[in-house]
Amino acid sequence: MSLFLADGCVEIDSNTVERSIRPLALTRKNALFAGSDGGAEHWAVIASLLETAKLNGVEPPAYLADVIARIVSGHPNSRIDELLPWAYPAQAALRDVA
Repeated sequence: MSLFLADGCVEIDSNTVERSIRPLALTRKNALFAGSDGGAEHWAVIASLLETAKLNGVEPPAYLADVIARIVSGHPNSRIDELLPWAYPAQAALRDVA
């Protein structure tokens, strides 16, 4: 409250922050019904990948579909870093050129 009184530019409303963390809270609630500890761990990995994709400006469903397709078609384990969300946009641009 003292920050708001000292600086008139600071918003008194925290809705912006609350809206940005709402998907994370919903994911955490949904993970309660994962079925087992192993299921919850897998859920956490997928949720982390999708949230990281969003943070990097990558469309999560397209990213996940492309990564799964690459894994199924035999993407080598030694190049797993190419499948991470922050590497995806550059690869998509290269694939469109080729």
